[in-house]
Order: sequence, then structure tokens, then C-alpha cells
Amino acid sequence: MKFEFFIALRYVFAKHKLNFITIISYLSLIGITLGTAALIIVLSVFNGFGSLVTSFLINFDPHIRIESKSEFSEDNQLRLKSIFEENGYKNYTGFVQGKVIVKQSDLIQVVNLKGISSSAISDVYNINSSIVLGDSSLGEDNFPKVLIGVLLADRLRATIGDTLTIASPSAIERGILTLSIPKFSKAIVNGIFASNSNEYDASFIFIDLLNGQSVLGYRNDIQGYEIKLSNISHTDKAKSVLNELLKEEFEISTWYDFHKELFSVMQIERWVAYMLLSLIIAVAVFNILGSLTMSVIEKKRDIGILISLGVDESSIKNIFMYQGLFIGIIGTISGFVLSFIVYFIHINYNIYPLDPLLYKINALPMELQFIDFITVGFSATTLSYLASILPSKKAAKINPVESIKWE
Repeated sequence: MKFEFFIALRYVFAKHKLNFITIISYLSLIGITLGTAALIIVLSVFNGFGSLVTSFLINFDPHIRIESKSEFSEDNQLRLKSIFEENGYKNYTGFVQGKVIVKQSDLIQVVNLKGISSSAISDVYNINSSIVLGDSSLGEDNFPKVLIGVLLADRLRATIGDTLTIASPSAIERGILTLSIPKFSKAIVNGIFASNSNEYDASFIFIDLLNGQSVLGYRNDIQGYEIKLSNISHTDKAKSVLNELLKEEFEISTWYDFHKELFSVMQIERWVAYMLLSLIIAVAVFNILGSLTMSVIEKKRDIGILISLGVDESSIKNIFMYQGLFIGIIGTISGFVLSFIVYFIHINYNIYPLDPLLYKINALPMELQFIDFITVGFSATTLSYLASILPSKKAAKINPVESIKWE
């Protein structure tokens, strides 16, 4: 190890009396520690909420949706099924979806009716794990069964076993044009789900695909296919593969595309929080600049002696640059340790509990990610190193004769 390291370490850890310079140095160290810890903790909360929101959304959303830009012919259906099998996409379903009017007693709601295959309840979606009343099976007979959200059930005052009357706008329109009674469909409420998403809980009804086609007037056609991958992180790659295979004949969307605006807002909030909390580190960096500048003045005689002994300018500069770097590294590591302690205490003792009835979770979510430690650590140590450049240059320009002359 070069002698510059030893001298820099001695300046940082030397036992000396408490004075203004040491106070500023300690404040710099504390500032970097607190700033680093605050950034890691806040970013871990954003990570936790991001993962939580994603888990809520993909319960009822597919990983990938494929829709035809024209008619979804039988040949297209066979072609897509072949592509799915070749690429190992085993969990998929054809679907139809549209607005319908649903009536229970004298209560009426306009909702989204979605027809899916019965196996997709668990293979493509996680609806079965969200059932709070009844079960998730869908009947495939002339009197189908449906699944409805808790908020919709409340608005319709419907419970398990109740019969819903369903009519599509197209059926009502045909009835008006032909001056006949519109065709209404009947369905039994077989399950009530709570998805943690108001969109689904208040305005979605799930029905088996055949009856969904009948209600919405699709006959044997489908609107598209929805796929669940074995790993959600492969979504972008799968979308690329499908785009390459299907060219421009189909519109391919991912779960992220469905909620792009939400995730964009969350990303902006994350960066705003990062920039604001970085000000704590910035203040600490200015303190490093000030403390090193005064340290150069205090160590003027030492610098003069070193120069007179033949130490070159670059070595003098390195001493003070290493000093700033050491403060940054020590502060960063201390911040990491502090953030780990806070994370451990919160995970085990819920230091910030939440009301699960209001927020769907019982504590503030936190999720540590390695990339955050890299980003924050690199920023803190780099800024600390840069803050030492000006004082180190000043130290290297000291005249050894003048610095020793008056001592």
C-alpha cells in the first residue's frame, strides 16, 4: 500500500483534540451515513410498493394479450396455438370481453363481462386464490355460473346462488330494431372475489368462454388470446419473439402496457424522492470540501516537510483525495449497515403498521435491491471523492519554504 494511504488514514483516524475542523468532519461522516441510509430505506419502500402493486395487478391480468387487428379466423387460432406450443407457452386461453347490463332484483349495473376457459381460472389468472365466498368453478351448460367482485356484489346485493340477468348492448339494439323482446341470459353467482383492484372488484364478471361468446354475440369467434408465462420477468422477451413471428397482423400487449401510466408515475415519484434525499448527501459533501480545505491549512507545515523530502505534487494531492474518499466510503458503509438494521427491525417488528382494511396490507412494504446499494454507494463515494479535488490541488501548490519558515 502506498504511503499516501497511510498518511490519509492517519489524518482521518488520528487522535487529536476536538476542534472546529474535526466537528465538520464528523458532521460530514454523519451526513453521508444518514443520507445513504435514508435513500436505501425510501427506495426499498418504493420497491416494496412496486412489487405489491404488480402482484395485485397480475392476479387478474395476463402476462401477454394477443388481439387480431382484423377478424380472428379459425386458421389464425390454429396458427397461434401451434406457436404457443412451439415456444412452451402452456398456460393460455382464448377470451371475449365486452360491456353488458346486469340486473339483480331491481338493481342494475353496467359491467365488463369476460369469457374465459374454465381452466384459465387457475392456469392463466389467480382468480381461484382471490375467492372470498363460494368457489371458482364456471358452469358450461345452458345455465352458466359466474364470478363477480365484492364491490359489484354489494351494489347488486347479490350473494352465492342468486340469479343475474345479463344483456349485451347489441342484443338490446337488435330487439329495438326488430321490435322484439331483447334476448336476456341468466347466470348463477357461484363465487365472489376480492382482487384488491377496484377496477375488477366493482365492474367485472367472469363467465365460461362458450356462454361468453353467446352473450356477446361472438358465435364461435374469440377476441384474442391471453398467456401466463412461467416467469413474469420473461415478458418482454416473449413479446419480442411473438412480434417477430406474427409481424403486424396482431396487436400484442403485456401486463406492463395495461398499466403503463401507473408505473410511469411511480417511477417519477421514485426519482423525485431520490433527488430530494440526495440533498442530504450533497450537504455532507460540501462539509467534506470545507473540512479538507481547513485541514490543508492546518497541515500546512506537514505538507511543506513532505515536499522538502522529495514528495511530488501528485502524491500530496492523493493524500487529501484519499482522505475525502475514506470519509465517503466509511459514511456509505455505515449508511448501509444502518439501513439493514432499520429493515430488519421493521420486517420483524412492523415499526410502521398499516390498517389492512384500508391499505390491504398490515405494514409498510420494504424490499431491498442490490442495484440500489450500487447506485447510492457509487453516488456517495464519487461525490465525496470529487469534493476533495479542490483542497488537494491547493495542498499540492503550497510553497514548502514559506510553510516551514514561520513554524
